[in-house]
Amino acid sequence: MSIKNPKSLIERYFSWPFILIMIIVIANIILAFTVPYAAFVLSPFIVIYIAAATYIYVTRKTKLHAALQAYAMGASDVHSELFNEMPTPYCMVDENGYVLWGNRRFEEIVGNDRAAASNIMQMFPNIHEDMFLRDDVTLEIHSDYQGRKYLVDLIRTKVTTENGNMPSLYDPEMKTIAVYLRDETEETQLRFALDREHIVIGLIYIDNYEEVLEQTEEVRRSLLTALIDRKINRYISSVSGLTKKIEKDKYFFILKEQFLSKMLDDRFSIMEEVKQVNIGNELAVTISIGLGYGAETYAQNYEYARTSMDMALGRGGDQAVVKSNESITYFGGKAQTQEKVTRVKARVKAQAFKELLESRDKVIIMGHANSDVDCLGASVGVYRMATTLGKRAYIVENTITSTILPLKERFLQNDDYPEDMFITGPQAVQMVDNNTVLVVVDCNRPSIIDEPELLKVCKTIVVFDHHRQASESIQNAVLSYCEPYASSACEMIAEMMQYIGDGIKVKGPEADAMYGGIVIDTQEFTNQTGVRTFEAAAYLRRCGADITRIRKVFRENFKDYQAKAMAISNAEIYRNSYAFSTIESKGLESPTVVCAQTANELLNIRGIKASIVLTLYNDIIYVSARSIDEMNVQVLMEKLGGGGHRTIAGAQFREGSIPEAMDSVKAAIDEMIKEGEAS
Repeated sequence: MSIKNPKSLIERYFSWPFILIMIIVIANIILAFTVPYAAFVLSPFIVIYIAAATYIYVTRKTKLHAALQAYAMGASDVHSELFNEMPTPYCMVDENGYVLWGNRRFEEIVGNDRAAASNIMQMFPNIHEDMFLRDDVTLEIHSDYQGRKYLVDLIRTKVTTENGNMPSLYDPEMKTIAVYLRDETEETQLRFALDREHIVIGLIYIDNYEEVLEQTEEVRRSLLTALIDRKINRYISSVSGLTKKIEKDKYFFILKEQFLSKMLDDRFSIMEEVKQVNIGNELAVTISIGLGYGAETYAQNYEYARTSMDMALGRGGDQAVVKSNESITYFGGKAQTQEKVTRVKARVKAQAFKELLESRDKVIIMGHANSDVDCLGASVGVYRMATTLGKRAYIVENTITSTILPLKERFLQNDDYPEDMFITGPQAVQMVDNNTVLVVVDCNRPSIIDEPELLKVCKTIVVFDHHRQASESIQNAVLSYCEPYASSACEMIAEMMQYIGDGIKVKGPEADAMYGGIVIDTQEFTNQTGVRTFEAAAYLRRCGADITRIRKVFRENFKDYQAKAMAISNAEIYRNSYAFSTIESKGLESPTVVCAQTANELLNIRGIKASIVLTLYNDIIYVSARSIDEMNVQVLMEKLGGGGHRTIAGAQFREGSIPEAMDSVKAAIDEMIKEGEAS
């Protein structure tokens, strides 16, 4: 409890005897009229009391004041000594950081450092003057000083007297800040040591186990697996880890987090070591690695590892994916994706899709924004499967590009198809109910689909895509068929159509659209093409796909051809291996398509490992990246927020200029070269 005016209290204390004297005198006067004898007897005593009180007041007042002042000063000294001897380093600073006063522990820390002793900002450089002007009651800052780590508490204070007034010693406008220092060096070291003791859980899968064994002599197969086992065990043992083979082509391992940095530094060299195992096998062995760490429980770390492995396999294998509770990091992915010869997976997915459709009444089909031929072809393929099973189907198209318009007109002007075969995104959202299936084709990233709202309102979602998975993907799909080895989404749908049921009949416009999707995505069967690609194309040819008609549809207009020729003539060669160019979008119906076509053409230049073409369209900078087999452009575009295939990828910049975007791409290439992901 504070006393507002101690001097007034003392004066009132000294005045009480005189108030009592007045009361006694008045009482004695009254007594003289009623009992004179008693008043006469009491009067001498009253006189003696008055004389004694007056004497004490006159003689003791000064001494009592002095005693009280001495006591107060002693209490103040005790208070000051407590602050001075407080084990917590403490000081007072002004609004400019200058130290006004510091206790003994603070002075011991500062020592002979005059700069730090005079200004707290010299002691802790990450403390700035604007922090003293903030209205926060308390501000906590972690900082270092002379090799020690401190938690610095800044507390706004105001120096006043007990009556609430600012003492005359201080400037009324000056802000005073109390600074407390807490040494957390040992705590930080213990936390760091504990973090290094955390467990990292990992999985290793052999991507092409069956394929490699088929190409290896039977007597050498056991030796091949033994060599792979030995290399994996030795690699994990080199980082003090423990490995357990859980299946013929799968391994489980654990290690301490402090050794994870070694694996990251060598960029999982085990992937290259396993490729060197050769005892007569023509096909190189590739492995995928998934790691999880940073979770609160071992079970969650294992889920991170499983998610990482799914990402690695979904991106084509031959890579490592590291997932923590904060980020996902990718390594490798240099090898060309190996096509799976068997169609078992396609048959299983087709059967699962058929069973799912049988329990629903309505099918909404959607691809990515700015739909291309592959997206349209896959959409009409799913449309045909749904209608064959007696379901009502709709295709969502918000934007009609000039590339797909000739193919789409064949459906719009055909009496065999309903007028509402193609609908807009808002229309689709309005018709969604509990019996609706949303099928997403040629895309697995929510941010680039044609109508994102459909993902929120549809409870049943199916995904069919051939792109490598990125960190962002559709998570709540009840059925997902993503195969990065496939040349196109049309190839995948064409395979499924052969297993969806008996008697499915593909009409001419549908076969043309799907065949065109394969032709475009494979660059006329020269890129990402396998045996199953030609089998799917043959199936579509038997269904009535007309090559001549498709070729006429894909002929370019004169302006597009001129823009492409100008971009090629103005191309810049970066680092003697990477072709850069830009497309002027003015006057072009589909600048992004011309951009992609130009990137494909630039690959025909000898010595070019990758081509990158940029264009500005609708205030967005589109980037198309292409390669043959010498660079993983998917990794390049992922560094810029994009994605795609190993040889076909893209990205978008919503801010900045084309030169700035081009510089960003070049910086990403330099980073890949530095990290050994490109040359």
